[in-house]
Amino acid sequence: MKSMAWPLLLIALGSINGLLFASDLDTAEQLFREGKYTESEVASAAQVELGIWNERWTRVLMRCQLVQGKYAEALAVYENAVKRYPTSVTLRMMGIDALRHSGGTPEQIELENARTFQLLQSSTLRYASRDNLIAAGRYFTAQGEDARDILELFYDRVRDSDPNYLEAYIATAELALEKGDFKVAGDTLQAAERVDASDPRTAYLLARSFESSDSSIADASLKRALSINPNHVPSLLFQAESAIDREQYEAAERSISAVLKINAKQPEAWALRAVIAHLRGEYDQEKELRSKALETWNRNPQVDSLIGVKLSQKYRFAEGAEYQRRALTMDPGYLPAQFQLAQDLLRLGENDIGWQMASGVAESDPYNVVAHNLTTLKDRLNGFSVLETEDMIVRMDPDEARIYGGAVMELLREARSVLCQKYEIQPDAPIAVEIFPEQNDFAIRTFGLPGGDGYLGVCFGRVITANSPASQGERPSNWKSVLWHEFCHVVTLEKTKNRMPRWLSEGISVYEERAHDASWGESMTPTYRKMMLGDELTPVSQLSGAFLSPKSPMHLQFAYYESSLVVEFIIEKYGIEALRKILVDLGDGMDIKDALGRNVGSTAKLDSEFAEHAKTLANAFGAKADWSRDGFPERPSQQQLTDWLKTHPHNYWALTTAAEMAIAAKQYELAADYLKQLDELGTFTGEQNGPLERLSIVYRQLGQVDAERNTLSRIINHSSDALPSLNRLIELSKASKDWKQVANYSDQVLAIQPLLPGGHQSLAEAAEQLDQPARAINPLTALTYMQPVDPAGLHYRLAKALADSDQSDQAKHHVLIALDEAPRYRDAHQLLLQLVHPDETPSEPLSAGMATDKDTQ
Repeated sequence: MKSMAWPLLLIALGSINGLLFASDLDTAEQLFREGKYTESEVASAAQVELGIWNERWTRVLMRCQLVQGKYAEALAVYENAVKRYPTSVTLRMMGIDALRHSGGTPEQIELENARTFQLLQSSTLRYASRDNLIAAGRYFTAQGEDARDILELFYDRVRDSDPNYLEAYIATAELALEKGDFKVAGDTLQAAERVDASDPRTAYLLARSFESSDSSIADASLKRALSINPNHVPSLLFQAESAIDREQYEAAERSISAVLKINAKQPEAWALRAVIAHLRGEYDQEKELRSKALETWNRNPQVDSLIGVKLSQKYRFAEGAEYQRRALTMDPGYLPAQFQLAQDLLRLGENDIGWQMASGVAESDPYNVVAHNLTTLKDRLNGFSVLETEDMIVRMDPDEARIYGGAVMELLREARSVLCQKYEIQPDAPIAVEIFPEQNDFAIRTFGLPGGDGYLGVCFGRVITANSPASQGERPSNWKSVLWHEFCHVVTLEKTKNRMPRWLSEGISVYEERAHDASWGESMTPTYRKMMLGDELTPVSQLSGAFLSPKSPMHLQFAYYESSLVVEFIIEKYGIEALRKILVDLGDGMDIKDALGRNVGSTAKLDSEFAEHAKTLANAFGAKADWSRDGFPERPSQQQLTDWLKTHPHNYWALTTAAEMAIAAKQYELAADYLKQLDELGTFTGEQNGPLERLSIVYRQLGQVDAERNTLSRIINHSSDALPSLNRLIELSKASKDWKQVANYSDQVLAIQPLLPGGHQSLAEAAEQLDQPARAINPLTALTYMQPVDPAGLHYRLAKALADSDQSDQAKHHVLIALDEAPRYRDAHQLLLQLVHPDETPSEPLSAGMATDKDTQ
């Protein structure tokens, strides 16, 4: 255990025994637990003044005073009590807290810390009480000692001795959360609630542990904590943070006000007010509020670190990093600020110092899960290939870089040209893009922890992280649309200096996907129609919150779509110039409400106008169809369905169900009739396994090739990732020798899945048939890295394409590889002669055959 200097005798002491106390003490503690701090304080103060020989009364009194900001009073109580209970580590920890917030000098605080440490060095039996062991663990945690040792020697020891002692569970969970080990925290707290579910701290900490993984559990746990104790300060602060995340600043202010009503000096409450002021562009007010947060302890690193964390969560990494630097001037050893600064720098593209700081934190704090994950990932990143231009740096797996790295660079150059011009901004530093073949690596780089399912890419400003097709299974998303989306974030974040709400950032990116390619981005579906006409449409003023706590993955997906419709509405009604002006105002520090009000009208007006616009769009989709489900059986029999369709011939749900049942019964003619009716009603979309895809399958079963081809073409015009449809179109186009379409469809396949040979093979073949050798070079080159069955033939084809494209040096290289693989490959010999002696014609033409058996040499 690093530098832990107390005798091991303390750890080897006997069993820990609790004492039974009078019920009035239990009542006072229950009053505190319920947030009735004044009543609890009055009761405990009376007992302390009577001189009752029970330290717990003093602790209850000090807790009441500290939570209400009565720091001087708490310090006075401590100074009297410590004389009577000199061996209480718990009391001394509370005393240090009171001293810090009562204007104690650094020297006084250091002296009190030294006295506590000296006490921990003693080996008296009475120090092994469970309270003191927990307090000792918290003391050594604050000193930066090894967390795993603290767990083993203190918290686990207490839990083993007394499995029903709640404080050990809470201390364990607090430590796990501090180190980013959310699983241990969650498991510990669920066990704690089986011991005692009446303490608001367990519900609050459970909310914290599930904050990033399951918002429904987090929200329910926070609600439960505040039902137990409506005045629970940590829960109210967490509630305020969540409201800030959702850009619900009025709600955040209400929670902060509730905290300040309990404790007018509460540092975190004032710090969160400073965050809101910053986000509103009220920078003078921000300075005043920060000073207020530091009023009771002017060297409190938690204040600046908290402000920085919240700003970074809003993608304001430069401002966040500056606040972490401030925190570190107050306490250079404050590890949370060190690590947050490391993450900020990595997201700003300042990799050298960012990785160095992250490694330093991991070395100093081995239990920091996020730091450990990042430093482990750094070793893998060192093996990535780097593709670099003056304004772009792309890091990819070496094999993937060879296969489609050039296409990535080409796409990014196009995105930069189109989007920077449209939004009138030019980044003044290179854009970094990192593409990960492993989902967990992407999540660790992006979020610090494994997971992140559902995310395809994330942009931090000038740094983009993305999943490669290798991490996405059999039907990956279109990587071109993903990178276009993320590069649009680069542009708009640059334009606004990272000062824009989540909904607007995502809305512009999805809108620009559709603007570039109609099959990209989100589009209307029956599900979206239902959500828009029901009560699922989120007001524009609350849209950012829809991204942070969606009811389901579908609701999150709908938030992207709705946001893009808002952007589309603004552009159509007010023009692209109005949107650009909004972005400029945001970059100047204006609040989104003011920026909208200045350029398109108030948020209330926009909420109303857009709601009407959305309903119009939804009603226009499948306008001829009957969308009612009233009375429609959940699982209808064939007879019920037939009867229903007689009275509801245009009902979408009945026709869809009838088509599915007909396909299952292999009644393809009947299925086609139902599906064609749906088409006539205007309800078709490109959604996976939707009616349009089913119709293509039906036509294939019926052998109606032209109808199948037309249906497949409609699918790919609606969907950016319809890989099965594209592969079938390639097959049909090859059969009809339509090589131009083969090439076109192959390009679209490679925008989805470039890591399998099919698309490359089809594109190369089409290019050769169309006598377009330059177009064949890239797919043939990619195939050489995919363990080809016939490497000699492949290198010969590549050499020929290069030769026909006037790249004779590269052609020689590949024809020699072909000959190394198959020394008797006669066509390769002939090509080599032509390359070496281009002005000479062979006296006898060589056959096109080849020998690939090296043993015949």
